[in-house]
Amino acid sequence: MAIGILGNKIGMTQIFDAAGEIIPVTIIKGGPCYVTQIKSNENCGYNSVQLGYLEVAPNLKSLTKPKLGHFSKNNLPPYRYLKEYKTDEIQELSLGQKFDVDMFEIGQSLNVTGFTIGKGNTSNFKLHNHSTGLMSHGGKSKRLQGSMGPGTTPGRVFKGTEMPRRSGMEKRTIKGLQIIDIDKSQNLIVVKGSIPGKPGNLVSMKTGV
Repeated sequence: MAIGILGNKIGMTQIFDAAGEIIPVTIIKGGPCYVTQIKSNENCGYNSVQLGYLEVAPNLKSLTKPKLGHFSKNNLPPYRYLKEYKTDEIQELSLGQKFDVDMFEIGQSLNVTGFTIGKGNTSNFKLHNHSTGLMSHGGKSKRLQGSMGPGTTPGRVFKGTEMPRRSGMEKRTIKGLQIIDIDKSQNLIVVKGSIPGKPGNLVSMKTGV
């Protein structure tokens, strides 16, 4: 499997191609990421590489002692995010090795994984397209849930009943995004189309198969 990198969504805009057609694009800041651990069949049962992204200060509250020990054991600075990619090319890797947008090329197909925008608690009307009750005077169930199940037998709410809940913040992968442009000086990638999440959202990118 191909090694990817972590990055942040900058936002969306539009550009014009040579024929004058408008292309909606997303700008992503990719990396740089650094190798923080190499796993092999001998010590872990599978081959993979762990990458660290966004270097932070050692006194950050979210960094526990085990995490700090993980970095100090390999003489590496602490990183905010860690991501593991399975690969069979571990012989060519070394601790501290850098990965950035140089690993991609214009015209390549890119798969981007991220979390969708969180929308908080959402009603049945928005989630499941339920209709309201009578809106006239005297209607007592304008925006109520309504009956959720039998009251006598079996006397419980069936599993899978459509009810209000939190929506959004779900992991999504968009495949086959074409790389339109790459700015290596600022580690920016421009892809055709949209990706999950709001600006600033953490994403994982790797070339498509």
